[in-house]
Amino acid sequence: MSTKKLLKFFVFFDLVILIVLAAFFFLNPEKQNIDANVRNITAGDFVELSHGFVHYELSGAPEGELVVLVHGFSVPYYVWDPMVDELVQQGFRVLRYDLYGRGYSDRPEVEYDLVFFTQQLSDLTTALIPGESFHMMGLSVGGPIVASFANQHPDLIKSVTLIAPEVLPVSEEDIFPMNVPLLGEWIVGVYLVPFHLPQSQLDDFYQPQNFPGWEEKYREQLQYKGFKNAILSTIRNLVKFNPLDVYENLNKSGLPTLLVWGKEDQSVSYAAIVELMERLPNVESIFIDETGHLPHYEKAEVVNPMIIQFLQKIP
Repeated sequence: MSTKKLLKFFVFFDLVILIVLAAFFFLNPEKQNIDANVRNITAGDFVELSHGFVHYELSGAPEGELVVLVHGFSVPYYVWDPMVDELVQQGFRVLRYDLYGRGYSDRPEVEYDLVFFTQQLSDLTTALIPGESFHMMGLSVGGPIVASFANQHPDLIKSVTLIAPEVLPVSEEDIFPMNVPLLGEWIVGVYLVPFHLPQSQLDDFYQPQNFPGWEEKYREQLQYKGFKNAILSTIRNLVKFNPLDVYENLNKSGLPTLLVWGKEDQSVSYAAIVELMERLPNVESIFIDETGHLPHYEKAEVVNPMIIQFLQKIP
């Protein structure tokens, strides 16, 4: 190759690299840290645990039976709003919180795997409700988290409710190219976080037109540094465990378990739900027509009273 052609090649290569880097930094929505000032103006409460501050809300009558709610992959604790309202109205006490890396909880630089999230739940309950027994609900990825916690602490758990739970194992092929170093970071920075995740949130509903402002509400958490890293780390760590094994162990505990699933769920298939029920043969199930991935939110007036009826019959 001639010197002139070689020079052109390097100029072109440098230009491509410049464009790639410019896109990564220009499209980055993370401009702020979650600091004391942010925490002071944010609704809810905060507790400092082993990996940072966790945003939580403990509501309802102090003497009420306690229910702990664990949200899913990326939508923080506001996803439980209708459930919290119904539980409190029926006399329950409710603890909900943001997983690390989401909402207003801190975003530590760690491996965001099942062990980490289960430990967060253990640290939180030890700090806020030490020694108390409670019901648990897990939504989507929150399903394996509550099941894992219940397997470790069956003496503390009254019941487990799984709403549209993550079921099937994830392979390296499933997450490609997110598992490729640098390439994964670039995709998360220029596409997944600034565009795909916010725009895809309405896909969780069967009738998304009924939920205006849902995408804008989701975008609020994107401005805080560390969200991209937490999301990418979670994706990469999904391959390290099999949710079905976690549910099979849950079945051995004999804890009362309820499964809730919307028939129009685009995230968790009917085939996956069937496989889950094979691992949890004694699970009670509620299937809801014309409802997507968030049945407790989309049809709160139908679903949540049914869930509460399940809780109320637990001794």
